[in-house]
Amino acid sequence: MAFASLLLVVLASFVHAGWNLLAKRAAPVGPVFVFAYNLIACIAYAPWVLTQLLRGEGIAWTGTGVGFVLLSGLIHLAYSLCLQRGYQVADLSVVYPVARGTGPMLSTLGAFLILHEMPSGQGLVGLLLVIAGIGLIATQGDLSAFRRPGGQAGVRWGTATGGLIAAYTVVDAIAVKTLGIAPVVLDWFSNLLRFFLLAPLVIANPRRALAAMRGYWWIALGVGLLSPLSYILVLAALTSGAPLSLVAPMREMSMMVGALMGMLILREQVGPWRLVGCGVLIAGVLLLSSA
Repeated sequence: MAFASLLLVVLASFVHAGWNLLAKRAAPVGPVFVFAYNLIACIAYAPWVLTQLLRGEGIAWTGTGVGFVLLSGLIHLAYSLCLQRGYQVADLSVVYPVARGTGPMLSTLGAFLILHEMPSGQGLVGLLLVIAGIGLIATQGDLSAFRRPGGQAGVRWGTATGGLIAAYTVVDAIAVKTLGIAPVVLDWFSNLLRFFLLAPLVIANPRRALAAMRGYWWIALGVGLLSPLSYILVLAALTSGAPLSLVAPMREMSMMVGALMGMLILREQVGPWRLVGCGVLIAGVLLLSSA
């Protein structure tokens, strides 16, 4: 991977962890917050997208191209809602690393179970490390945590979010690498679709929506600006020639950044076991990606 592509992915990891920290702060708002930051993203990035479109660049107006944009938008909508729900019921330092780590794990399991690919020794070790890392993050070394009320909530929502991450990563990689859709255009239309699909929630009771967002608009502004930027940086690395097999695991360094942010900024009880779990999880992801 070229140094410029590597730099883009590393920067994206820090930006991604940053906007997730903000999203965790707005967890009580729920889907209305997702609507708000999508609105901001659509407005903020519109000039860039319009410039691309006026030049005749950025998107292939074919049935396949439009289909991939729509599919990407639907998966990202499900991802946004799932992630926000996870932050409502569990710590950032649980949901975020589990979500980032389960995508590669689920992809590998799918290859084993559906495609009947023979697992390599390295692949099996990587899979076991991911599972062990998730266990350490969720329990902090105390397995009885799974039996406590809500002890499994972070793992459940993080795993569901990870599955959606795996899905949109593949769909969007095809869109930008094969179909030639510009990263900013793909992300903007995805946000626009989410905006229209969530709009009925606000229209049904605008007064309640505005009340729910009171005090959270500045957070929505941060997420609306940073969330597209983090993903555009990753897609830009892909369009510059970086292989998906290297970009995907490199992004996982954001797991450790997210856990540290949860500990230092949100004052979550991260502890040494949760940090060790992040390290184990990252090692497993790296093994899976190179298996």
